[in-house]
Amino acid sequence: MAFCPKCGAQIAEGATCERCAGGGQANVPVAQVATGGGLEDNVAGALAYVTIIPAIVFLVLEPYNRKRFIRFHAFQSIIVFIALVVVRIGLSFLPFISILWTIVDLGFFVVLVMMALKAYQGQMFKLPVIGDLAEKQAGA
Repeated sequence: MAFCPKCGAQIAEGATCERCAGGGQANVPVAQVATGGGLEDNVAGALAYVTIIPAIVFLVLEPYNRKRFIRFHAFQSIIVFIALVVVRIGLSFLPFISILWTIVDLGFFVVLVMMALKAYQGQMFKLPVIGDLAEKQAGA
């Protein structure tokens, strides 16, 4: 899709603007606009680890849910957050939970930051058990 550099009207690629052609601007190059849009795969994969919400959104929205890389990181993020909830529920039955919760939360935060960085670098880094589950879901 091309636009006239003088008036901004939409024109065919390589053509000149009919409105501006009379002003002596017939040979002015036309600006090209990319029609793609959206996030790069590595950025979407990294954003999936911010909270569980972007991971779910990427599994629902059309251009992202067709890409295996993004689906893998979205599923892995969701499974990590589910594991965090399960571990926190398990810790709620133990005494001294405040210090254990702090250690567990810090560990999960480090894992999420590491996974977001790996996704941003374009790597499909798998966590030991969670990664296999995410890979099965993403490949389906």
